[in-house]
Amino acid sequence: MRGNNSYSDDSPIAAFATTPGGALTLIRCSGKGAIEIAGAVFSPPLASAPANTVIHGWIVSANEKVDEVLVSVFRAPKSYTGEDSLDISCHGGTTAGKAVMSALKTAGFRDALPGEFTFRAFMNGKLDLTKAESVMELVSAKTEISRRRAVSRLSGSLKTEIGEIKKLLVQVLSGAEIYLDYSEDEIGADADEDAGRLPYRNIALEALLRLKKLSASWQIERVYQEGITLVIAGCPNSGKSSLFNAMLKEDRSIVTEIPGTTRDWIEAWVSIEGIPVRLVDTAGLRETGDSVEKIGVERSRKLLEESDIVLYLIDGTQGLTNDDKNFTAKNGRCIFVWNKNDIAPMPDSFNAEGKIPICVSAKTGGGLDGLYTAITSVILQQVLSNNEHEELSAGVGTVRQKNLVDDAICALEESLALAEREEPLDLIAPLLRSAVNSLGEITGEVSTADVLEEMFSRFCVGK
Repeated sequence: MRGNNSYSDDSPIAAFATTPGGALTLIRCSGKGAIEIAGAVFSPPLASAPANTVIHGWIVSANEKVDEVLVSVFRAPKSYTGEDSLDISCHGGTTAGKAVMSALKTAGFRDALPGEFTFRAFMNGKLDLTKAESVMELVSAKTEISRRRAVSRLSGSLKTEIGEIKKLLVQVLSGAEIYLDYSEDEIGADADEDAGRLPYRNIALEALLRLKKLSASWQIERVYQEGITLVIAGCPNSGKSSLFNAMLKEDRSIVTEIPGTTRDWIEAWVSIEGIPVRLVDTAGLRETGDSVEKIGVERSRKLLEESDIVLYLIDGTQGLTNDDKNFTAKNGRCIFVWNKNDIAPMPDSFNAEGKIPICVSAKTGGGLDGLYTAITSVILQQVLSNNEHEELSAGVGTVRQKNLVDDAICALEESLALAEREEPLDLIAPLLRSAVNSLGEITGEVSTADVLEEMFSRFCVGK
């Protein structure tokens, strides 16, 4: 419940589908009687408007024209929500859309709750939960690759994979329940001779393998969705701000030849090989008596502790200084970068803590492609924990999905362990049922009202 409103009712709702202020404003409406209610403040009449048509007219309130609009009409069940729905295209700016929304609310619409349109689409069988969650993944996608992965789930790749695994588990569960209901003599000796205490054991093992691959997919899916934090560090005047600007392809950080120019950290999002990267430029690491710079250095050290990867710059004109050596001795998760390679090439035999730095020139942009390749390689190694990565046609897209897959894995592993010890099937069958139910929760076949409201409340309004 949210105030006096609930996700479970079918009352007419309205919300901005675009942020007011742009060239156009779109308002989405849906619910029982939505077309007739909107028609009360629209001229010409909407009641007889055919489905899947666009009507030109005016929003009218208290006999006064509010805005000239286009209304797209969708009739149940052939709409996004499965209900009668409208999309109203208003003029842009900050006032026209708000005036139209006010007229709609006066006519009888209420404000939509976060994610309520997608909730109704799920409840009316237009989407399963994996597709519903992929809608928000698509909206919040930071890179082209993360968009494509969200679209894959919206197209049904995860639903299909979960359905196939669930079918395998249902076959195993059915076999176990048959053994519980009938004696071995009645079933026949050739039902599954190698199964031990669990019929169709090989099928259960296949399901377990596929579930583990799905679970492992979350690590890389999370990276493409949430991104990683990459901090640029180094001594003052090593070229951190220049590298930051070069990677960002714009001048965001102030660059001078005066050491200590950067007093605080600055950040921006960039895409590196399709991976969202929160790139952070930090103050130069050194001991200083300047109170303001000292605060910046301390903040930089804290960011280094929280980062996923550190790009540590070595000033090619200075070589490896004592400060550089002290840092590299204490920090193992670094990519070392030899900067200013255009005017001070790195010696052939040089290495830092046994690693050969990537040579770049932040000023000219030379070597950046090699740096991007090195960053991507480190990200994938960290994400995959050095395990072999197999590209999957489907991957889990949310923590909720990942946790339910893991629940199914635990239940299935426990059932196989009990079977290995030749425990009774009446102990094994409930675990198999639990695994099947966990997969049902992923797609929404098994769900509760509280869980659904909590999940959809995280969506943005208008979705």
